[in-house]
Amino acid sequence: MSTVPPADAPAPEDLTPVFEVTDVRRDGDRVLYVGYPRESPATVKSELTPLFYERGFEMYLQARGENPSGEYAIVASDRSIGIDGIPWKNAALALATVLTTLYAGTVWYHIDVAANPLHALRAWPFSLAILTILGVHEFGHYITSRIHRVDASLPYFIPIPPPFGTAGAIIRMRGRMPSRKALLDIGASGPLAGVVATVVVTMVGLSLDPITVPRSVATSDAARIEFAEPLLLRGLAWLTGQPLSYADPAKQLHPVVFAGWLGMLVTFLNLLPVGQLDGGHVLRALIGHRQETVAAAIPAVLFGFAGLLLLRGDVSVEAGVWIVWGVFTGVMAFFGPAVPMREEPLNRKRQAVGLLTFLVGALCFMPIPFRIVA
Repeated sequence: MSTVPPADAPAPEDLTPVFEVTDVRRDGDRVLYVGYPRESPATVKSELTPLFYERGFEMYLQARGENPSGEYAIVASDRSIGIDGIPWKNAALALATVLTTLYAGTVWYHIDVAANPLHALRAWPFSLAILTILGVHEFGHYITSRIHRVDASLPYFIPIPPPFGTAGAIIRMRGRMPSRKALLDIGASGPLAGVVATVVVTMVGLSLDPITVPRSVATSDAARIEFAEPLLLRGLAWLTGQPLSYADPAKQLHPVVFAGWLGMLVTFLNLLPVGQLDGGHVLRALIGHRQETVAAAIPAVLFGFAGLLLLRGDVSVEAGVWIVWGVFTGVMAFFGPAVPMREEPLNRKRQAVGLLTFLVGALCFMPIPFRIVA
C-alpha cells in the first residue's frame, strides 16, 4: 500500500524525469520509492543523488528480487550531520597542541624551563595567537560545511616540536559536496577567515614592545634563523608604522608577530591549487575539471623552484621546504580533488570571492620562507 514520504523527502513527481514511481513504502527509518527507471541505473543515480542529498537523505538504487520485470527501488535514509558523542580525539589533540605551542613559545621568548617547567605558561600569548589563527581558519570551513549540510568533523590540531609547536589543523570532510557553489564556499571560508585572524594577531604583535634577548644570545656566533617578510606582513608594518627589525641585536619582534607570520605561511601553503587543499577546492569550483591539469603541474613547479634555489648554492637547506611540498602536492594531485555532485558554473559574485582568495594567498607568498645564517 502506498504511503506519503516524509515532508522533507522528495515527492514521487520530483523523480519523474528519470524514474517512474509506482509505490512508496516505509521500512523503519528508510523510505522506498518502488518503480521503473526511465534512464540507465547510472543516470538515475547521478541525477537523483544531489536531489536527495540536498534534502538531507542518502540514497542508493536497488534491483527488486530477480528483477525480471526491471523493477527497482530507490532506498532513502536520513543523512547524519554534526557531532556524534564527545569528540575526545579532537580535545586531546587540542590540549597537546596547547602544550607544544607553549613549549615552542619558550624558544621565542628565551624562557628557561629547565628549572621550572611552569615557566612555559609565560609563553601563553604566542600559543593563544597561533591557536586562534588555526581555529578561526578551520571553524570557517566547519561553519560553511554545516550551512551547506556537508558532514564535517571538528578541527584536529596537529602538535609538533619547536620552533612552530604545530603543523596546523585539519577537518575531515565526511560528506559529499553537493555543488560547485558549496565547494567554493567551504574551500574559501577557511583561508579568508584565517587571514582576518592573522591580520588581527599580527597587528596586535606589532603594537607590543619588542622582547629583550639575553646578551649572550644576541652576541653569539651560532647559526640563527632569519624569516622572510611577505607582502602582507610588510603592508601591516607600514600601516602600523612599526619596524620589522631593530638595529640593536638584543631586541627582537614580539613572538606574537611570529605567530602571525606562521599564519601567513599556512595560508599560502593551503592555497596551493592541488587535490583537497583549500586552493584545490577553490580552483575546482572556479574552472571545473580543468583544475586537475593545473594540479598536475604544481609539483613540477615546486621541484623546479627548489632546483633553482639549489643552483644558488647558499640555500640548500631552505630549498628542502619546496622539495617536501613538491612530494606532498604530488600525492594530493594523484588522489584528486573533491568532485561536486552538481556542476553548475559559479555566478560572478562567487567567482570574485575565488579570485580574492588566491590574491590573499599571493600576499602571503614567500619564495624563501626562512634562511639559516651562520
